[in-house]
Amino acid sequence: MDREQAIDLINSSLREGAELRIVVARDCSTAIFEAADLITTCLQAGGKLLFFGNGGSAADAQHLAAEFVGRFVRERAGLPAIALTTDSSILTAVGNDYGFDQIFARQVQALGHPGDVVIAISTSGNSPNIIEGVRAAKKGQLKTIGLGGKDGGLLAKETDLAITIASTNTARIQECHIAVGHLLCELTEEGLRMRAAEKEEREAARQQ
Repeated sequence: MDREQAIDLINSSLREGAELRIVVARDCSTAIFEAADLITTCLQAGGKLLFFGNGGSAADAQHLAAEFVGRFVRERAGLPAIALTTDSSILTAVGNDYGFDQIFARQVQALGHPGDVVIAISTSGNSPNIIEGVRAAKKGQLKTIGLGGKDGGLLAKETDLAITIASTNTARIQECHIAVGHLLCELTEEGLRMRAAEKEEREAARQQ
């Protein structure tokens, strides 16, 4: 590939990504808001977030869990979020004993509590271990959010709330998943701040 071809590829890729984000803004803004509200309510009530995905989506799960435990924009207390993709002993033990399809379901059963929120990430929306993890969450009365791609696949049908990136390009879908994840972090931080301020105002009013 010569210089001119490489620059054409760069420009084409960046334009495709920018155009896809415009589509996501048009089609997914309401779902993103609802997902952030669900997460905010969960955390305000003392619940936690469980993230999982395969491959690049596993890295996205870890990235987003880190944003909640650490911080995104605001300086604030750490928020409880766990990526179920990081413990190699659990993944290999469960994969060996129960099958790869159960690596997330088993962890959801062990760690999840009613009212917690699962964020399942799959570019295809059809990964069996992702779907089994979501089904385990539903059985345990956890709320479920799916970050999917293409037509949403089974993930869009199984989750309480689906955010589907309407593309067949895996790399572009993953880029949008991180953009959506960052929005969830920012909206949650702001939502928790506003709810805490409103609570303080109500308490102050009662004391007057």
